[in-house]
Amino acid sequence: MRRVNPSKALHGVRFAFGTLTVFPARITRWDRATARAGMTLAPLAGLAVGLCAAAAGAGFWVLGSGPLLAAVVSTAAPALLTRGLHLDGLADVADGLGSAKPAEDALRIMKRSDIGPFGVVSLLFFLLAQTAALSRLYEDGWARGAGAVVISAVAARTALTLASRRGIPAARPDGLGAVVAGTVAARRAFTVAALVTAAAAASGLLLGPRSALHCAIAVPAGLAVAQVLLRRCVRRFGGVTGDVFGAVAETAATVTLVALALGLG
Repeated sequence: MRRVNPSKALHGVRFAFGTLTVFPARITRWDRATARAGMTLAPLAGLAVGLCAAAAGAGFWVLGSGPLLAAVVSTAAPALLTRGLHLDGLADVADGLGSAKPAEDALRIMKRSDIGPFGVVSLLFFLLAQTAALSRLYEDGWARGAGAVVISAVAARTALTLASRRGIPAARPDGLGAVVAGTVAARRAFTVAALVTAAAAASGLLLGPRSALHCAIAVPAGLAVAQVLLRRCVRRFGGVTGDVFGAVAETAATVTLVALALGLG
């Protein structure tokens, strides 16, 4: 088994946190080797974001806010902790896909700073779905709601690891997509996904065997739907961009939350 180079791992952690969160992490190397380590370790950035968002939501719940406000706080926190980049990517990809224009024109639409009608509608429904699902989960107790926040955040960044696997090209020669596209070996990416799923199921055991089963189903469901979107974007745009990564992450998080909420029925 190959030994992990501590220096590479440290640079990878800095890359993951520096590109995917607002946490102070000075990126000292910007190359594909560092990007490979960073995207492999992306779920760690998701864990940090999820724990902060869960603490905020659970704190409001304990203070008597009720499940809806706790859900709103838990939905807003990840946006703040990522500078809204994933939501911005979701909106841009929705506008690009909805434009029905050739790939080059669609990419130009995605690169513009404004948000079109497809982007606005997508943001509205995704945020509503996340808030509604979390509200239902918080109704069953702060622990279930907070746990779902953490699991969905980690699942979202695991989707980025899968989106960075070899064989998936970059749509542009520059930007974050060009740096990370095709850097992670497929076997490594799917191993990370399996480990995250197992960890989610293990954490679900704290709330009982049924909860563990829900987690073991919800995470793969979120990752699978994110992969469907990824394939669509690769066919439509010719590869991935930073915006595509954001859309993939938000899709994985949303579907995971919805699946967890449906599991309570």
